[in-house]
Amino acid sequence: MKLKIMIALGGVLVMSCTQQQQEEKIAKPKLSLAGTWKLLTGTLIENGDTTITDYTKDRSFIKIINDSHFAFLHHGLNSWKDSAVFSAGGGTYILKDSTYTEHLEYCNARNWEGNDFSFTISVRNDTLIQQGVEKIEGSNVSRYNIERYVRER
Repeated sequence: MKLKIMIALGGVLVMSCTQQQQEEKIAKPKLSLAGTWKLLTGTLIENGDTTITDYTKDRSFIKIINDSHFAFLHHGLNSWKDSAVFSAGGGTYILKDSTYTEHLEYCNARNWEGNDFSFTISVRNDTLIQQGVEKIEGSNVSRYNIERYVRER
């Protein structure tokens, strides 16, 4: 009789551990960044000054992310008049929890190449918010950057 009770209690214990592990897997979904993201607003805080840029009016900026690489493209929307408004770049990234670190391998601003930029990210529904410090050694670039993207469908 005692053996049957011990076996039954052991079975209940194993089942409750399995259920808890399944609940933890459901509660912590993996953050998915893969896709194309359109930048809506960018906020730069530098030397105490804050600049907010609306990327939905006269310019367009997208970031494309796959499982290991990212690329970005930015240009003005006023045809040939603002052809000087252009930037592009890309490289590899690492995502660990909510820390997203880009290694910029290619960039039209060549002094940005070879640098790593770590950001804290959050994804809610179709919105990605990326924020962190952008600093380029040996230059005047040292600023806090907050970007708000929406996933393109």
